[in-house]
Amino acid sequence: MALGYDGTLYILAFDHRGSFRKMLGITGTPTEDEAASLRDAKRLIFEGAQRAVADGAPADKVGVLVDEEMGADVARDAKAAGLKLAMPCEASGQKVFDFEYGEEFGAHIEAFDPDFSKVLVRWNPDDDATDKGVQGERLARLGEWLHANDRKFLFELLVPASDRQMTLVGGDAAAYDTEVRPYVTLEAIDEIQAAGIEADIWKIEGLDRAASCELLSGLARRDGRDGVVAVVLGRGADDAAVDHWLREGAGVEGYAGFAIGRSIFRAAIEGIRDGTMERDAAIADVAANYRRFIDVYEGAV
Repeated sequence: MALGYDGTLYILAFDHRGSFRKMLGITGTPTEDEAASLRDAKRLIFEGAQRAVADGAPADKVGVLVDEEMGADVARDAKAAGLKLAMPCEASGQKVFDFEYGEEFGAHIEAFDPDFSKVLVRWNPDDDATDKGVQGERLARLGEWLHANDRKFLFELLVPASDRQMTLVGGDAAAYDTEVRPYVTLEAIDEIQAAGIEADIWKIEGLDRAASCELLSGLARRDGRDGVVAVVLGRGADDAAVDHWLREGAGVEGYAGFAIGRSIFRAAIEGIRDGTMERDAAIADVAANYRRFIDVYEGAV
């Protein structure tokens, strides 16, 4: 199986778990009614993706990223509808990557048969070497299993600043994002590849300059990894920031779309939660936001 992905992906990402419960004001173990409301909220977002396709979004490029915990039925329906399906493998809210279903991770992947198996990983070169070693072993094992079973590996890389790196920019988070994070991200990818972890698709935090996207794509594709691609992560940012990141990445060889979540669905879910938006209006809002980001990306290619 060739490493990488040949195509464009517009992923509507709603695999959030802990943060999704917080968005709906649910703390602790959900009651039966609260669990039903969580599943219904995931369903609403999925219906927004379906509405977007009905309204003209390119069905062959549309993907949904949804979790098994709250969105098992949605995952099955997305697969049945012929949409690209991605599902997470990581336990939610962990600093160091671990499998959500432990040794049963393979059985869960096979049961849902997603097109892409996704991990969210926090990795900074300044991180503790032991933590990186543990993550590296687990992630390499997952990647080897996926590729041995003809499956694609979607790797979401977050590079939160270390204390040392924040000191370099005087504690200015915006300066870290613009001036430091692009290069720290390159270092992180270099370390991840050296650990024997081979991603097919890198899900990357938005970068402010096309030149940074070019450096990243070149590194991700080096040494025969010619088919490996990157997609832009939304980070829950406002439209202006996400639009900028999409435009910077869209024209770069090796960039192949986006994976955006809260920036698309936050207003709808909060509107339902607060009783300020009817369900159909919320679905329409998700669809419109999703299609708008597709238009931004395609307009910049």
